[in-house]
Amino acid sequence: MKANSGTVAILSACLMLPVNGMHGQDATPVPASVPKADIIFVHGNVYTGVPANSPFASIEREEAIAVRGDRILAVGKTLELQKFKGPQTQVVDLDGHFVMPGFNDAHLHLADAGVTKLSLDLTGVKSLDELRERLAKKVEQSGPTEWIVGAGWDETLWPVKAVPVRWDLDEVSGDHPVFLMRIDGHIAVANTRALQLASINLASRDPMGGHIDRNENGEPTGILRETAKDAVLDVMPKPNHDQRRQGLELALADLAEHGITSAQDYSPLWENFEIYEEMEKEGKLTVRITEWLPFDDSLDELNQKRNSHPLSDLMLHTGMLKAFMDGSLGSRTAAMLEPYADDPKNSGIPRYDPAKLNDMAKERVLAGFQLGFHAIGDKGVQMALDAFAEAEKAARDAHVKGAAGTDEFRLRVEHAQVTTPQQIVRFAQLKAVASMQPSHLLTDMRWAQDRLGAKRAATSYAWLAFLNRNVPLAFGTDYPVEPVTPFRGLYAAVTRKSEDGKQEYFPEQRLTMDQAIHAYTVGSAYAQFEEKEKGKIVEGMLADFVVLDRDITVMSPEKLLGAKVLRTVVGGKTVYEAK
Repeated sequence: MKANSGTVAILSACLMLPVNGMHGQDATPVPASVPKADIIFVHGNVYTGVPANSPFASIEREEAIAVRGDRILAVGKTLELQKFKGPQTQVVDLDGHFVMPGFNDAHLHLADAGVTKLSLDLTGVKSLDELRERLAKKVEQSGPTEWIVGAGWDETLWPVKAVPVRWDLDEVSGDHPVFLMRIDGHIAVANTRALQLASINLASRDPMGGHIDRNENGEPTGILRETAKDAVLDVMPKPNHDQRRQGLELALADLAEHGITSAQDYSPLWENFEIYEEMEKEGKLTVRITEWLPFDDSLDELNQKRNSHPLSDLMLHTGMLKAFMDGSLGSRTAAMLEPYADDPKNSGIPRYDPAKLNDMAKERVLAGFQLGFHAIGDKGVQMALDAFAEAEKAARDAHVKGAAGTDEFRLRVEHAQVTTPQQIVRFAQLKAVASMQPSHLLTDMRWAQDRLGAKRAATSYAWLAFLNRNVPLAFGTDYPVEPVTPFRGLYAAVTRKSEDGKQEYFPEQRLTMDQAIHAYTVGSAYAQFEEKEKGKIVEGMLADFVVLDRDITVMSPEKLLGAKVLRTVVGGKTVYEAK
C-alpha cells in the first residue's frame, strides 16, 4: 500500500511513466497542456458508485484514480492515467484491493463519543453486578467527592432486564455524585448524591418532555427520562477545552480507522464547533464535518452561528437544525400512536406541543434553514411530518427557497424506526428524507417486537418500503449509541439478521448491497445537499474514498462483519493507513 522509490520505479516502467521527471528514450513525452496529478492510485478494483450500462455489472468499475488538489482529476484504466504523471506525482499501488466512495455517516454525535471514551465506559456490561463492579473500580481511582460520569449501559442485555436505580449505585459510590447515561442517551440513572445536588426530590415535578421515575412512595428512583436529565446535567462540572479536544480527537481517529470521510454531527455545545475550527486551521481535521444546530435556539443565535463560518467550506460548516420529537424505543420513551405492547399504560413521551412545534418549524424554514427531526415512534414521526407540511407550505406561499438556495427543502426525519404505511406515502409526497441507522436493528431486534406487537413491528425499520416509494434514504450509525463501523450497518441492511445469524427480523425489508452502499454514500450526501460534491468516484468530485481488504459486493454477508479498512483518503490525503 505504501509508495516508495522502488514501487514508483517499477510502476513507472510498467506504465511508461517517467521516474523523477526524466523521460527515457522510449517514453512518449506528455503534452504540457495535460494537468498533472498530485497522486495516482493504480491497480485498484474501483467501485465508482456510477450505475453501469451493462447486464454483467450494476456499478461501473475502474482501476485507477488520479487526484489533483482535493479533487478527482480522472478515473480510468491504469495505463490511461499515465498522461497525468508529472515530475512530482506520487504513485500508490493498491494491489488489486477494493476501493469505494468514502462512507458518509449521516447521523452521529462526536462530542458524546469523545466523552464516552474519557469517562466510565459501560458499553456491553452484561449485568447490574458488572456495572457496579466497574463503578466501584472508578470510585477507587477518583478523588474525594469527584463526579463520576459514564455511559453505555443497556439493561436489555442483562439476565434481569430491569433498569438500575439510585440505591444500586449508592452502595458502591460513597460520597461521589454519579450520573450514568443509558446506551441510547435518552434516560440516565443518578445516585442519591447527584439527585440532591440537582434538587430532585419528592416534591419535584416532571419537566415538559421528561419524566422522573418514582417508587410506590413517590420517591425518585434515580431514573431520569428525556428532559428530566437536564437538572443533573446543569449542575455537573463541564469538561474543559483540553478535555473536549482530547475526546474529539479520539472520536475522529475512530472515524478515520473505519472509513468515514464525512460526518453529519450533533454536538450541540458551540465550543465543540470551535475546536473543529482549531483543528481545521492546524490541518488536523481528518473528516468533513457538517455540524447541526439546536432547533430550539433563537433565530438570532442560529443566524449568528450559521454566519460565523463559511457555508462554502466543504471541510467544515453548519447544517440542519436538530429537534427531538420523542425518545427511544429501548427506553419506551418513543412517542407512539398506541400504547406499548409490553407496557399498556405507556405511549412514550412527546417532546413538543404540536402547535408550538409547527410555528417554530415554519419560522425556521422561512429563515432558510433545513430541519431534521429525531422521531422514532410513529406518533413522533407524525408530529415531524405534520410540521414539515406546514413549514413547506408557508415557504412556498412566501416564495422562499430551501436551505441550499434550491426549490428543494429536503426536510429529514432522523431514525424513522416505527412508521405506518400511510406515513411512508406521506414521506414521498413531502419529498422528505428518511435518515436511518440500520445497525440499530442489530441491537433492537431482541426486543422490538415485544415493544411493538407483530403488526407494528412489520412496518418498522422499513428501509425497502421507503425505497419502493422513492423516499431518499441516508444511512448512519448514531455513534456512540452504536459502533461507528459502517460494516455492521451494511450487514444489517442486507440480511436483517442478528450478528450470530440466529435471529431474523422481517426479511422482506432487506436491501441489496448496492442499495445499502448508495444510502451510505450518495444518499447521505443528498441529505446534506452535497450529492454533486461527494458520494461517487468520478472526475470533478472530492477525492474522498476508502480502500478495503475485501470486495464487500461479492462476498457472503457474514464476512462483512470482518471487513477492514486499509486506507482512508479525504481530499486526496491519506488520513488513515492500516499498519
